[in-house]
Amino acid sequence: MMMVIVSYDVSTKDAAGSKRLRHVAKICEDYGQRIQNSVFKCLVDAKTLEILKERLLSEMNKSTDSLYFFNLGTKHNNKVKCYGSKNVFDLEEPLIF
Repeated sequence: MMMVIVSYDVSTKDAAGSKRLRHVAKICEDYGQRIQNSVFKCLVDAKTLEILKERLLSEMNKSTDSLYFFNLGTKHNNKVKCYGSKNVFDLEEPLIF
């Protein structure tokens, strides 16, 4: 599994943009964890990453929105450091409620 950071900026100047923003966020929630308002970290394999990209690109308005994928690879543990109050969980550890 590789760690991919997904970042997006969706224009919300109209109702269609607000709807796109909600759809893009929901798609990202299906694959990863929100770490900032428009930034998600996703632990995915290559096939799942392609599906995620296709889903997001189908929602985007390429003339007003932007979408970034930062692939940190499989050895991502030493590449990401988090400081501050954002409460996130380790995507590779079991999740216990």
